[in-house]
Amino acid sequence: MDTVLEIFKLTIPGLIVLATAYFLLKQYLDNQRAIKQIELKQNQQNTTTPLRLQAYERLSLLCERIALPSLILRLRQEGTSSAQFRATLMLAIQQEYEYNITQQVYVSEQLWEIIKLSRDDSMNTISLAYELVDPKAESEELAQAIMSILEKRGVTAIDKALIAIKKEAAILF
Repeated sequence: MDTVLEIFKLTIPGLIVLATAYFLLKQYLDNQRAIKQIELKQNQQNTTTPLRLQAYERLSLLCERIALPSLILRLRQEGTSSAQFRATLMLAIQQEYEYNITQQVYVSEQLWEIIKLSRDDSMNTISLAYELVDPKAESEELAQAIMSILEKRGVTAIDKALIAIKKEAAILF
């Protein structure tokens, strides 16, 4: 009986020390793992933040380039028919969009949808204006029809897309 009591006297403090060491070591390792995860996340943000900002810049440029007033000024040529001008405008919008399509990886789905809607709105505006003019008419007539539609609308989908880009980019700061 004395030997059993002696075994308990030695075993119980040993188990208490072992349990204390286990819990302290576990807590220390959990803290170290959390610190490493925070460092990894911070390194990822340091890498992706410049890429996201560049994507916002490129999408802003896309919106500016497919804005109909700037497209008309940039692409209008004397002596072309409204049918040729319409095709030129549509092709330019599609090429700009395709050139920047990879930027969707760096922005939210909602923003990308807004960008697509603004592209579609520009193309729809061109088609709507084209229906109002004779296909054989000068490109100037189509340009005037587009501008009159834009004047009636006020705020365009492109304007809304630029505002959405600025809002989403502001979140990074």
